[in-house]
Parts: sequence; C-alpha cells; structure tokens
Amino acid sequence: MAQQQSPDGSATDRVAQIQDQWRRERPDLDTSPVGVIGRLHRLAAHLTDELLPVYRRFGLGEGDFDVLASLRRSGDPFELAPGELARHTMVTTGGMTKRLDRLEAAGLVTRRAATGDRRGRVVALTQQGRALVDDAIAAHLANEQRILEALSPTDRDDLERILTSWLAHYEG
Repeated sequence: MAQQQSPDGSATDRVAQIQDQWRRERPDLDTSPVGVIGRLHRLAAHLTDELLPVYRRFGLGEGDFDVLASLRRSGDPFELAPGELARHTMVTTGGMTKRLDRLEAAGLVTRRAATGDRRGRVVALTQQGRALVDDAIAAHLANEQRILEALSPTDRDDLERILTSWLAHYEG
C-alpha cells in the first residue's frame, strides 16, 4: 500500500506520522506493519463511534444489540442457549449473564428451562424484543451502508475479499 503524502512530502494521517517518527528514530526497523495494523486499529475506533449512536437510539448498547441480533437471525422460535449466545457474540458466559439480566429486565428476552434438560436454559426474544431488533437492524444496516459510501464499490469488494481471507487465518 503506497503511503499518501501531502504536496510538501509530509505524511497525511496520524499513522503515517507515527511511521515517519519511527523511521527517524529507528531506521533499522521495518515500520510497514504499522501502516496496516495501526490504520485498522484506528479505523475500528472510528467505526465504533459511528455505530454506537444507532444502538443508543434504540436504548441498546453494542453488546445488547449483538445478543438481540443473534437471537433474531437464529430463526423461529428465536431462541438459543446462553452458551450458544456467548459463542455467537464472542463474550464470556459471565458477561453474557449481565447482558441477559439487562435485556430480561427491559422485557426484550425471557429465560426458561430447556425442554428435556432441567439444568439447561434457553433465552428467547419476546415480541417486544423482536420488534425492537427488527427496527434496530434496519437502522444499523442503513448506517453501515452510509459509512461504506466513503469507498468505491470496487474498493468495498476488494476490502471484503482481503478481510475475509485474513480473518479465515484466525478463525479457520
């Protein structure tokens, strides 16, 4: 990836500035990884800042949205075991319990014993939870579309392909 520079030759973003500083201080080091990893890290923070207001508009945090969306996309009857939810949202079971407590108190999910397994539990969307997540996912996807308008369709396709390949390295 070519580093963009302003007409005077200076770096155009904070990551490029950091690379320039390291090149000056430690010319023996290859700073090219910072160009990718640093930008991804900074971009992730900006994306979170762009996504959170939509969740808040529906009275949700990012984790709450993840839980409700996982239940909704699981299909009818829109229920999963807490362990499955934790895997779908990449949080610990302890963290999941706190989220479920909040969502249950808000009337968005219910918890009950699993059929045929008195020790097992099932989390299900309520009608109110389904209506809320249906509205929230529509707004979320419109927001993501807005965010991606900064990229050309070709760049979007290329980026998705690259990220899919790279993620497969970690997630198989």
